[in-house]
Amino acid sequence: MTTHALGAALEPNVHAPSAPRRSSVLEFLVTGGGTLALFPVAWACRAGLGLDAAEFWVGLLAFHAASLINDPHFAVTYLLFYRDFKGKALGQTFAPGQRFRYGVVGVGVPLLLAVGVGTALATRSAHALGLMIQLMFLLVGWHYVKQGFGVLVVLSARRGVRYGAFERNVLLGHCYAGWAYAWASPSDAGTKSVVQGVFYTSLAHPPGLELVAGIAFAASSLALLWVLLQKWRREARLPPLAALAGFLVSIWIWTVYTRLDPLLAYVIPALHSLQYLYFVGLLTRNQAREAAGPPSFKGNPRLRLALLGASAVGLGWLSLRGAPAFLDGALVLGEQAGRALPALGPTPYLAAFVVFVNIHHYFMDYVIWRRDHPDMRYLFQDKAA
Repeated sequence: MTTHALGAALEPNVHAPSAPRRSSVLEFLVTGGGTLALFPVAWACRAGLGLDAAEFWVGLLAFHAASLINDPHFAVTYLLFYRDFKGKALGQTFAPGQRFRYGVVGVGVPLLLAVGVGTALATRSAHALGLMIQLMFLLVGWHYVKQGFGVLVVLSARRGVRYGAFERNVLLGHCYAGWAYAWASPSDAGTKSVVQGVFYTSLAHPPGLELVAGIAFAASSLALLWVLLQKWRREARLPPLAALAGFLVSIWIWTVYTRLDPLLAYVIPALHSLQYLYFVGLLTRNQAREAAGPPSFKGNPRLRLALLGASAVGLGWLSLRGAPAFLDGALVLGEQAGRALPALGPTPYLAAFVVFVNIHHYFMDYVIWRRDHPDMRYLFQDKAA
C-alpha cells in the first residue's frame, strides 16, 4: 500500500490505542517476518534436493500459488477502488482532491495504458511494449518500499508508537534510496531481455549511477540507524517488532538484495502480496464489524471477507490467466500454426495484461491507501491485535 500501496503516506490522523500491545506471531509472519524463517527452509531444500531440482519445484509451486496469492492481490485493489466509484469520483462524500484523484486514476490512467499496450500490440512493436515493461519494473520498486513504509507506520500506530516529521522524512529517505539503488544495480549498458515472451533491449543506465545510488543508500542506512537510536534514548522504545521487520524486509530483502537466496527470489512476490492482503483483511473486517453493529446490523465480517476473497481469486484468474491465454491462443498461436512466431513472441497479450494490471495497481494504491482517505480509519481499529 502507499503514497503508493500501503505506504501511501499513511500517516495516521486518528487516535491510536493508548497502550502498546505485542505483535501476534501471525502478524509478524505475514507482514514480512516470515521471510526470515524461509531462509533455513530454502537452505535445507538446496541441501536435500540440489539447486536445480529445488529451483524447479519452488518455481512450480510459486507459479501455481500465484493464482491464490499474487493475482488476487492485484484483483482486490480493483474491487476496493471501483466499489461505488461514481460516488467516490462525483459525489460529495470525499474532498475535492480525493474526487480528482479517483477520476484521474479510475478513468484517465487506464485509458492511457490501454492506448499504450494497444498501440504496441497493433504495430507488433516489441520495443514499445518493452518500454512499458521497464516502466513496470521501475515502479515495482517504489511500490514495494512504500508498502514497507506503510506497514511500519500503521502497525506502529496501532500500538501507540508515533513518528515525528523528521523521523518520517528519514524513513522515507531510506525507502527512496533503497528503491533507487535497486533499480541502478547492477550497472546496465543495455541488456537484451525477455519477459512473458517479449524480447527487448533495456535502457542503459548513466555511468556512475550505481555508485551514486549505493552511496545514497548507505548514507540513508546510517541516518535510519541514528534515528532509531535517538528514539530509543528519548522514549526507551523502538518500533514494534512486526512493524520494523516488515519495513526492513520490504526494502533490504524484497527490493535491494533479492538474490540473497536463489530460491527465495521465486516467492518474494507472494510474500509481498500476503503483506498487502493482511491489511486488506483488516480494512474489510473492521468495515464489516461497524456495519454489523447498531443500528444497522448489516455486516458479517467472515462472510464479507469470504466474498471479497472469492471475487479476488476469480477476477485475478480472469485478468492475468484466463483472458490473456484465450487471446494469445486465438489471435497469436492459432494464426501462427506452422509459421514463425511474431516479433512480440508467443504470448504478447499476457505481457500486455501483466503490464496494464501492474502499473494501474500502483496508481490505484496511491489513491486508496492515503492518510486523508476516510476508510483508513478502519486500519487503526483493533479488537483482536
